[in-house]
Amino acid sequence: MQNQTQQKNSIPLWRDERVLNILGQAAFAAALILLALIIYQNMKAGLAKQGITISLDFLKGLSGFDISEFSFPYDRNSSYWQAYLVGLVNTLNVSILGVLFSTILGIILGVARLSTNFIINRLAAFYLELVRNLSLLVFLVFWYLGVFLKMPRVKDALLWPGDIILTNRGVGIPWGLPTASFPTFRLILLAGLLLALIVFFSLRAHGKRTGRPPLSLLWSLLAFLLIGAAGWLILPEAPLTLDLPFVKGLNLSGGKILSPEFMALTSGLVLYTSAFIGEVVRAGIQSVSKGQVEASRALGLNAFQTLRLIVFPQALRVIIPPLTSQYLNLIKNSSLAIAVGYPDVFYVSNTIQNQTGRAVEMISMVMATYLLFSLITSALMNWYNQRIKLVER
Repeated sequence: MQNQTQQKNSIPLWRDERVLNILGQAAFAAALILLALIIYQNMKAGLAKQGITISLDFLKGLSGFDISEFSFPYDRNSSYWQAYLVGLVNTLNVSILGVLFSTILGIILGVARLSTNFIINRLAAFYLELVRNLSLLVFLVFWYLGVFLKMPRVKDALLWPGDIILTNRGVGIPWGLPTASFPTFRLILLAGLLLALIVFFSLRAHGKRTGRPPLSLLWSLLAFLLIGAAGWLILPEAPLTLDLPFVKGLNLSGGKILSPEFMALTSGLVLYTSAFIGEVVRAGIQSVSKGQVEASRALGLNAFQTLRLIVFPQALRVIIPPLTSQYLNLIKNSSLAIAVGYPDVFYVSNTIQNQTGRAVEMISMVMATYLLFSLITSALMNWYNQRIKLVER
């Protein structure tokens, strides 16, 4: 043993594989940094010849253009930076809603694809094969021009149950307007959220002790809704008043008006991405051994209990990695909003770039924005993947 240790210690550094690996990685990293510096200096010199210096000070200037949709006060007297934030928030709205609804629809399609009912199975298979073989850009343009812009005009507005109005100027839905008691109601909702978290983790711990996992998410949601309903009833004034949409002249007014551009982009991304998520869910479910299903049936579990308690928890280990890729694709595909005229971060950055001529800065900001969104999404999904992965001895 001593001779082997002495022999290892006697290896010269230039022949030690560990040292060579570290030196190789350091040399590769140095080469990348050097290449980046060369590209940056070349770009800087080229811009200097045109009298342009790289700076973000131009973002403080007045934008001078309107944005059709914004979530906070904005007008043409706002700065370029505020305009960029409007586009960023619009991208977040589409991405978050897209991820949520595409996941729900994708799970339904994946389960329907494995249904023993012939009609449901064939309809799901037809939808998955059709949408997955379409171009997303073509699909979005068709969805915008062929569906939402072809809806009835305002004077012939179509009224759906729930006071939902469909027109080619947008979709009007009922919306809540805050009253004087709304700040107090927010505190009550916060208390309900804390109670829901306590219920969720308590039921999770109880399930681990007994080996019979309860519907933790359902009971937590019921606890939150119970506190919210109690707070609504005990307040002297309703915290929200229902504002219904209505036709006013040639436009919609009241409620919440969802533009055709927003509806086309969000619903198009949901319908398109859910087809890929459906295939991911189907593959994950089929990866679970049939013996697991037979064993659960032998224990007396029904089909829903088997799917929730046996099949889906095991399938998640296969579903999560490709599902993360689909989420990232949806977020990045939201940049196609420019094709339907929705003012997302890429659309707004193009307008700023055309007015200021600051192509390098704006493209860099857009790239950094999408990179940040992707890194946050990947970090959250990787954290969840670590929690559910199979721990081996």
